[in-house]
Amino acid sequence: MKNIINKLNKNYLATSQKLGAIIKNPSDNTKMYCYLFLGVMLINLGVTDLVLAAGDGGTKKFEIQQGQFKAIICAILDFIEGAFGALIMIIAGIGAIVSAAFGQYKAALGLLAVAIGAFILRSLVNTFFGTTILDECETSSNTNITAPAN
Repeated sequence: MKNIINKLNKNYLATSQKLGAIIKNPSDNTKMYCYLFLGVMLINLGVTDLVLAAGDGGTKKFEIQQGQFKAIICAILDFIEGAFGALIMIIAGIGAIVSAAFGQYKAALGLLAVAIGAFILRSLVNTFFGTTILDECETSSNTNITAPAN
């Protein structure tokens, strides 16, 4: 029994000395990990009210206006599918040809991916996000068109 108490005492003393050395003279790695831990704790404490699963548990009410996001997405899709998208596709295609001619095959493949992506953007959006975004963009763009008066 006395042997166990002596081992515990030695381990306690060694741990206390190491901890005291870390507190008195911290290394750069120790400082870095302390700042990382402090940052993670601040983030966790700061967004606790926003991420509670109960819904009413938070004191802050965080509301997002969906209409603004939908308008921005539709504007970006209109730009990319219109003349700007054609310009990107043509410049990327010419850049791919020039890059391949000068032997920069990695750049040529990257520019080729940009050109093809600009060409098939509507299909990619439909595949990854469904048709709801595209339908809302079509209805919002159709409402801006007014019929001529008779």
